[in-house]
Amino acid sequence: MRKWIWLMLLVLMTVAVLGSRGSTFFEQHLSPTIVERIPVKTPELQPSREVDITPQVSTDKLLKHIQKLNFQRYTTKERSLTRTYITTELKKAGWKPKLEKFSDGVNIFAERLGTNKAAKAILVAAHYDTVASSPGADDNASGVAVVLEVARLLGSRPTPRTLQLAFFDQEEAGLLGSQAFVSQKARLQNLGGAIVMDMVGYACYTPGCQKYPAGLPVTPPSDKGDFLAVVGDTEHLSLLNAFQNSQNIPSIALNKQESMPAVLTLPIPFKGLLTPDTLRSDHAPFWYQGVGAVLVTDTANLRTPHYHKPSDVPATIERSFFTGAAQIVVNATSALLEKDQVLETQPPS
Repeated sequence: MRKWIWLMLLVLMTVAVLGSRGSTFFEQHLSPTIVERIPVKTPELQPSREVDITPQVSTDKLLKHIQKLNFQRYTTKERSLTRTYITTELKKAGWKPKLEKFSDGVNIFAERLGTNKAAKAILVAAHYDTVASSPGADDNASGVAVVLEVARLLGSRPTPRTLQLAFFDQEEAGLLGSQAFVSQKARLQNLGGAIVMDMVGYACYTPGCQKYPAGLPVTPPSDKGDFLAVVGDTEHLSLLNAFQNSQNIPSIALNKQESMPAVLTLPIPFKGLLTPDTLRSDHAPFWYQGVGAVLVTDTANLRTPHYHKPSDVPATIERSFFTGAAQIVVNATSALLEKDQVLETQPPS
C-alpha cells in the first residue's frame, strides 16, 4: 500500500513539473502590439524671410572724412590731394576708382556691377572742390563723406541694380565736372537715376533761421532749418518717393540716440525753368540730358551763415542732423538698388 502511495506521489510530481514547463513550451507568443506608423512630417525649412535691414552709418567715420578734408580744395594741388584721399578710401572699401580728366579738372568714378544687367544703374555723387578761402566742411566735404559711407556700406552688397559713384571736380566753377560727366552719352544709356549731395551737414533750430526761394511748388513746413531737402524733377518721381519712404526702412541701430531729420521732397516741373534756385548744383546737367536726378541738401545759403566763407569748418557740422541725413541717403540708395523697374514717371493712361 505504501508503495502505491509513493508511486502516486511520484506521478503527481511529474505531472506538476511537466505542467509548469508546458507553459513555456506551448506559450503562444503574443503578437507584438501593432503600432500604426504615421510618418512624421518634418517641417520644411522655409527660406528665411529676412527683413531687408539697411546698414547703419558710422558717425565717427563720417566726421573723420570731414576732418581729413579740412582744407581749402581750390587750387590744382589742393584738389589733387583731395583726389588722393578719396581714391585711397575707395580702395580700402574694395572699389577700383578711375580718374576721368576733362579740360578743366578731374572727376573720380567707380562702379560695382549689379546682378541684373537689364536694370539701369544708380549713381551717388558729390562735388569735392571748394571756393577760394573756404575749407568747405559743409560745402562739400559733407557730401563727399556720405558718398564714401555709401561706398563702404553698399560696395559688397549684391543688388539687382549697378551702383556707381562719382566725385565731381569744379562744381564751384560752374558745374563743370558734372557737365563733363553727362557729356559721355554712352554712359547715360544705362543710368537709371542720380543722387547728388551738396551740403548735408548743417541744421539750425531758431525760428526764422530757414529761408526759402520764391516759387516753390509746396508750402514750407517750418521756418527752422531742421529738415533735409530733396529736389527732383517731376519726370522721375520714383527717385523722390524713395526719399519719402527712407525713414520707414529699418536699419541696424548702433546708436539709437541718433535720429533722422524730416525730409522735404520738392518735385520741380519744367526742369527748373520757373525755379532757377533749384538748378544750382550737379543734378541739373542730368535733368537736361533726360536722366532723373535728385539734389539732397540742407538748402545751403538759405540756412547756413557759413556758406562760401572761411567759417565753414568741421565745428559747424551738426552731428545728429548730419548722421541722420547720411542714413536717409543710404536707406534710399539701398531701396533703389533693390528695384529693377523703370524709374521714369509714367504718364496717366
